Amino acid sequence: MTEDFMENQAAPYELRSARYLAADVLRRAVRPGATVIDATMGNGHDTLFLCRLVGPTGRVYAFDVQARAVENTQKRLLEAGVMERAALYCLGHERMAERVAGPVDAAVFNLGWLPGGDHSVTTRWGTTRQAVETALALLRPLGVLVICAYPGHAEGDRERHALKDMLSALPPQSFNVLHQAFLNAGPGAPECFVIQKQRSAAP
Repeated sequence: MTEDFMENQAAPYELRSARYLAADVLRRAVRPGATVIDATMGNGHDTLFLCRLVGPTGRVYAFDVQARAVENTQKRLLEAGVMERAALYCLGHERMAERVAGPVDAAVFNLGWLPGGDHSVTTRWGTTRQAVETALALLRPLGVLVICAYPGHAEGDRERHALKDMLSALPPQSFNVLHQAFLNAGPGAPECFVIQKQRSAAP
């Protein structure tokens, strides 16, 4: 989620990528003072985006298993002057409950590998499933979980299929689930899942 996602709201609407939809949902759901989770820190683009949304009174908890990702993110936040809004952890996202008590207003996942990094180090369904379950439990009513899945490689395709099955089984009394896929974009195009906890769901 780079600077173009912060473009003027008066610009003409364009039906764009899964990541653009994810950013649009987060802009609508995250308010100043919010508590949010970046479950896949990467190079810090999402973390910075979230830091700007939560403002000086909010908090962003960000996770990644690779030290390089934490270093890149820390540098990006320091350069932007928002480091005090974030807590960065070199820790698997399946362990987020060890650092976040909740409830949270939003959580975001970008599945796959670190851009520019080792493609053999990628998110895997076993730990992704645990992390998604934890994030859903941490959401406050009307909180949102946004997940971008990348099926353009074997593990990504497995994650996408398993994630779709898991989210399809969530009770509608507790969650609303949206799945966006561009039907004419080819088999490797990213897909977006948006889950919102119902207003009446238990925190």
